[in-house]
Amino acid sequence: MLGIVDPWFFAAVALGVVVVSGAIVLVRSDRALREARSSLRRSAAAGAERDRRDAEEQAALDVLRATLGSGVIRLDRGLRILAATDRAHALLDRAPGTLIGRSVMEAFLDPSIEGLASRALRRGSASGEVRLTDADGPAVAVRAARTPGETVWLVLDDVSELRRLQRIRAEFIDNLSHELRTPLTTVSLLAETLQRDADGVGDVLPARMRERIGKIELETGHLVQMVSELLDLSRIESGGTFDMTDDLDVARLVAASAERLRLFAERQGVRLVIDVPDHVPPVRGDGARLGQVVVNLVHNAIKFSPDGGEVTVRVRADGGEVRTTVADHGIGIPRAAQGRVFERFYKVDRARQRPEIGGGTGLGLAIARHVVDGHGGRIWVESTEGQGSAFTFALPAATAAPVDR
Repeated sequence: MLGIVDPWFFAAVALGVVVVSGAIVLVRSDRALREARSSLRRSAAAGAERDRRDAEEQAALDVLRATLGSGVIRLDRGLRILAATDRAHALLDRAPGTLIGRSVMEAFLDPSIEGLASRALRRGSASGEVRLTDADGPAVAVRAARTPGETVWLVLDDVSELRRLQRIRAEFIDNLSHELRTPLTTVSLLAETLQRDADGVGDVLPARMRERIGKIELETGHLVQMVSELLDLSRIESGGTFDMTDDLDVARLVAASAERLRLFAERQGVRLVIDVPDHVPPVRGDGARLGQVVVNLVHNAIKFSPDGGEVTVRVRADGGEVRTTVADHGIGIPRAAQGRVFERFYKVDRARQRPEIGGGTGLGLAIARHVVDGHGGRIWVESTEGQGSAFTFALPAATAAPVDR
């Protein structure tokens, strides 16, 4: 009969030791020992492989930090700096390692960056630009993104040279436009006078000469328009401000702007339909600039409509926004080109335009985009080839909170 078993018995069995009638017999199992040694070797090899991978990843990160042109900063939920690359320290003119533990405000000395990081923490991402040290200091573009761990990464890029080149370009265009405007205006007036004189003499002038005079007047008008739009775009892109002091009746503004082109539409055999309600929420903005947007969109719609076609201008209030749509039934815009129509000088296809009207400058939609963006709005196009296009811009109503885009 078995009595109480000594606890050491189990330990001995586990070690390959068996107690028999008071004698200790060592039971050696070569197989067990080989398995144990193999397991130890595998564990050691796995540990060495992990250490090697960790070392390689750390070396790769070190190389990335050393060669990355952008500065990178990691923030905790309290917007204090957990880590920062050497490039970030250099951009902020700080000694390496001195940013750790500082708040965003202490690092940048600019409340706008603190607000940007807070927005990224709430919304997931945000971006902005700041001048460091003073108004003439380096310009730094800042992009912020929240991680799943509720930390925020800031990526800093020095855009000082880019801004300098943009300023040079804008000054060049501005000066060139001013220099060209006066002689072109004179040529345009002379061409108009010549055309009027040609019309006054009846059939005295040959038809070919009359046609050439008309061509001179048309092309001179295009040059004058291009110079004016270049000057407009240059001023807007250079940070020209809009007069945002007035609450505007968008329905009335759109109707009045579109009416300016009714005669042009009739001459092209296009029916212009203006569909605006009696009342929409007011919009805070620059009436002259927004009227320019409407004129550009309606002019394009008429220009690309077939003879006998229809252009509809519609205004509607929708969810805290006031939306204006200009729709035509022309040839439409290819899907591949729809993302580029708001770029400077971009033209979809010269074959789309009516030859008697001539080509545009490729600047009207770029100006429209800048004006709408400057009012906190959005502009987009919906188009199907062979069926027409609809350009819509939406502006936040003055009585509503700004719409997140």
